[in-house]
Amino acid sequence: MSSSVPLVSIGIPTFNRANGNLLKVIKRALGQTWQNVEVIVSDNCSTDHTAELVGAIVDPRLRYIQQETNIGPNNNFNACLNQAKGEYFLLFHDDDMIDEDFVDACMSSLEPGQSVGAIFTGVRVIDGDDNVLEEHKNQAAGLSPAEFILGWFNGRIALYLCGTLYNTARLKEVGGFGSKKNLFDDLVPTFTLTTRYGRADVADVKASFRRHLSNRGATVPVRDWVEDSRYLLDVILQLLPDDRDRLKREGNLYFARKMYQYIAGGQAVSRSPMDYLYIYRSFDYCYSPLRFFYVRKVGRRVGRLKKAIAGT
Repeated sequence: MSSSVPLVSIGIPTFNRANGNLLKVIKRALGQTWQNVEVIVSDNCSTDHTAELVGAIVDPRLRYIQQETNIGPNNNFNACLNQAKGEYFLLFHDDDMIDEDFVDACMSSLEPGQSVGAIFTGVRVIDGDDNVLEEHKNQAAGLSPAEFILGWFNGRIALYLCGTLYNTARLKEVGGFGSKKNLFDDLVPTFTLTTRYGRADVADVKASFRRHLSNRGATVPVRDWVEDSRYLLDVILQLLPDDRDRLKREGNLYFARKMYQYIAGGQAVSRSPMDYLYIYRSFDYCYSPLRFFYVRKVGRRVGRLKKAIAGT
């Protein structure tokens, strides 16, 4: 591989997934059509046969790091980043998936000599059996930083870690992955890097996020989600002060709805109806829980009506 072809680092943090998709994930990372990659597997002190599984793979581009103690998910993400030598960096979870030309498509989106904070592709959502549940093309091309974030607020832009290739040096420069409660630990650097250094966009779907029962959230208190949401919104407002009013208004509305949904859908731990009022207060009383339940009820009725019509 010519030294003129940039090296891309792929970090795979893992914990007790030897019987899951880990082998498939590593093989896909090593099987990229863009062959100048290094693959870093950071094992967060697994108690299964992860070491044997990774050790059986013979490829000089693969590095295996075994943590002596479990350092937590966020620290393990940054352990992968700290080892990265490539010009760009992908944090690729051990149960998600990327297409074989993911890196090629991302790097080909850059003009000669161009450097950006991050590159995004479209993303599909899959289940535990690889069935496609949703597909989201990347519609962000041409959007300003504020429009990009507003697009995420209104559902036009789907942001997933597996579909994001970061500028390694700049990601390290801003402190890597992290947020107050480490629930939006990817989005804080995502919005920081794209606002400061720009981005490139690949419209096509090139990555897969796996949705299953072990996805993070159901064991997290809703007040932690609220606190991290407010932290992320504060970061956004500091990054784009000229668009502060619009971003604050739309951000409060987005996060209030999202937090209500987390409680109602069982995606966050809630011990009291007072948590709904806590959310209402936390986001400037912009969207009441009564309105949320009314809209939700109407939405369900419309959904049943559509199904009934489709069945006739």
